[in-house]
Amino acid sequence: MIDQHALVNLVAAFHDNDSAAQKSQDLTLHLLQHTTAPFSRSQFTPGHITTTGFVLNLASDAVLLIHHRRLDRWLPPGGHVEPEDESIQASARREVIEETGVQLIDDPEPPLIGIDVHAIPPNKREPLHYHHDLVFLFRAASLELAQDASEVREARWFSLTDLQNPAFPLPDNIRQILRHRLKPVPQVRHTKQVQA
Repeated sequence: MIDQHALVNLVAAFHDNDSAAQKSQDLTLHLLQHTTAPFSRSQFTPGHITTTGFVLNLASDAVLLIHHRRLDRWLPPGGHVEPEDESIQASARREVIEETGVQLIDDPEPPLIGIDVHAIPPNKREPLHYHHDLVFLFRAASLELAQDASEVREARWFSLTDLQNPAFPLPDNIRQILRHRLKPVPQVRHTKQVQA
């Protein structure tokens, strides 16, 4: 079971100069401190906590994204908190592995790199509601994937440089995290030495 007090401290300690991130942080703290079921996917007002995992490859120059079936867009893997999740970080880790099958390097406390509150459109089962998303950074042990076909159309590695191209169809909130928290690794050019 997730320690809600520890989670409040984690969210309160997060620092980002961006005003949208600060607003999301305030809304998430309010949710955690003033609702009885912040992890319940049936709490639609004011919403509920979800988790996302940004997964970097070993070279730290590529990010793993999924093409989400329902939302029909490229996103980092993530989803709802489950009752069996031992920690909020474990929730994000489980979602990443379930959706992509990637092998992650063991890290019991991956860093919190983003907080984002965003609207989820209504469907036949759910009204419009808000996800208070906590974004954690993971490292992959390999590039091998085994995606979950039920939720994910495709899982694929993208270079950080490609993702920072304004033409790449990323939501603004994800682009913001990339811009402020993840930097592309400069490519080192090797030149041949010419012998005299």
